[in-house]
Amino acid sequence: MKILRMTGLFSFVWLLSLMAGSLLVAENKPNAATPPAAPNFEQLVRPRVPGEFLLHTRSRVETENGDIKVVEEEKPWKVSETAIIVCDMWDDLYCQMAAQRVDMMAPKMNEVLTAARAHGAFIIHAPSGCMDFYKGSFNRQRAERAPFSEAPIKLQGWCYLDPESEAEMPVVTEVSPCDDPITPPAVRIYTRQHEKIKIIGYDAISDNGQEVYNLLKQEGIKNVVMMGVHTNMCVLGRPFGIRQLTRMGFNVALARDLTDAMYDPRQPPYVSHVRGTELVIEHIEQYWCPSIEGIDLTTVIPGSNDPKPKEEQRAVSKKE
Repeated sequence: MKILRMTGLFSFVWLLSLMAGSLLVAENKPNAATPPAAPNFEQLVRPRVPGEFLLHTRSRVETENGDIKVVEEEKPWKVSETAIIVCDMWDDLYCQMAAQRVDMMAPKMNEVLTAARAHGAFIIHAPSGCMDFYKGSFNRQRAERAPFSEAPIKLQGWCYLDPESEAEMPVVTEVSPCDDPITPPAVRIYTRQHEKIKIIGYDAISDNGQEVYNLLKQEGIKNVVMMGVHTNMCVLGRPFGIRQLTRMGFNVALARDLTDAMYDPRQPPYVSHVRGTELVIEHIEQYWCPSIEGIDLTTVIPGSNDPKPKEEQRAVSKKE
């Protein structure tokens, strides 16, 4: 009987110690029923670090005798002042030939974005019409909560071809821009950005011209690289596209190896799809901005990203 009593006492003590341990563990764990604190967007700002991309730009100018001359230059862009906008890289398209090309491009684009982000560049994802999919996310709120900045021009919801600034587009798309053998109905089947392109860190999400301008000013951006689709349509015409960005005074460049045009070789000028895209890129190089290759955004000039002298660090810290 005595042994049974001692055994029962031991079991009771063991149970108490187990309960106490559980309480201690519970105190150290976050309460699942308590929602996380709302982020302070004023404090969650992208660190502006040293470093310079060396862009190998290509542009086209018309000479006095009417010839078009290709101009290649090297231009250093500060990483801290550089943004990349990913235009309409949706998860699907009604035109399956175009969708397949996006599928091939997305992983390559993600590699470039990953490297550029690691160097300190700012990235804006702009899958137009998909903002509801990202509603409430940190990266979407980054754009929604950026402080308002008044643009130097009246912002357009779409920037059409401007005959006073540029020639007609070199490819015709009036019948249909889709190069599928049987042209499907041009209906929306996309829901979000392509899943192979990651949205992470200080990235922002927006398809709104004012929001994008707010973000660029908040982040101290002077230089913008455009990539995505489609070169002859959204890349030029969107409210965050090349025409509007150029008119607002930003230094703009097109990543020519990370874009694609909507063009059907059954229409003028009756060239391959690849050549059609090249013609559109050449149009942009002549009338709007230079082009680069994505690899320029994956490395910086050696030594440009080294720590600044302490005196300069303190001066920057006080200024900020």
